[in-house]
Amino acid sequence: MKRVVSLGVFFLLVGASLALAAEGGASSLGFGFLGAVVLGACLGVGIAASGCGVGMGHATRGACEGIARNPELAGKLTVTMILGLAFIEALTLYALVLGFYLIFAKLGGFLAAAGIGG
Repeated sequence: MKRVVSLGVFFLLVGASLALAAEGGASSLGFGFLGAVVLGACLGVGIAASGCGVGMGHATRGACEGIARNPELAGKLTVTMILGLAFIEALTLYALVLGFYLIFAKLGGFLAAAGIGG
């Protein structure tokens, strides 16, 4: 399974770089730094969201099993589960904020270095 996933990611990255390749010219920047930043931000947010989704599923499953075994503790388990889900969701939001920072904060510096924009 790991081999299939790693080959899929490899071909995705190679295919994306080939698809984004352009004819050489003064206005052509190609994939370069900005493309790598955007791709890294998108992959980072996607991996964080999928990991947090798996964590939320495990937390919900554990809370449901706990309530099924001891229904009298349903209130305490629900509060604890919601608190844990809030912490897990905060990790996803941190990844999203980092992705926005990488794209938008670094975009101005990249454009100035490339001589584009004002």
